[in-house]
Amino acid sequence: MTTSKRPLIGIVGPCGAGKTTLANGLALHGYNARAIAQEHSYVPDMWQRLTRPSLLIFLQASHAVGGARRKLNWTEAEWQEQQRRLRHARQHAHFYLDTDSLSVEQVLQKVLDFVKSGK
Repeated sequence: MTTSKRPLIGIVGPCGAGKTTLANGLALHGYNARAIAQEHSYVPDMWQRLTRPSLLIFLQASHAVGGARRKLNWTEAEWQEQQRRLRHARQHAHFYLDTDSLSVEQVLQKVLDFVKSGK
């Protein structure tokens, strides 16, 4: 089956949460996954309008951890604004995962476990 015919897994979260890394990891396991930059959109449901994912994963990272991962020089207010922009997606997420204390491999495994569980 081609990637375009597989159900789409959308991934949202603030900067530095691991969206792109997770999407790449899921792709290596044969899943159709896309990191969605909802945190940069003023339109609350842009994640739905652009991608219409079958499954929505929300990755969370704190201001400090996300900033360190991406080497961002951002303020707490900027992080809070991303949280506000992500509110709609967070409310509609099928799976929520705080990535602060997890390795890349742990994040991938937890999401794979969830996807394979069919919940």
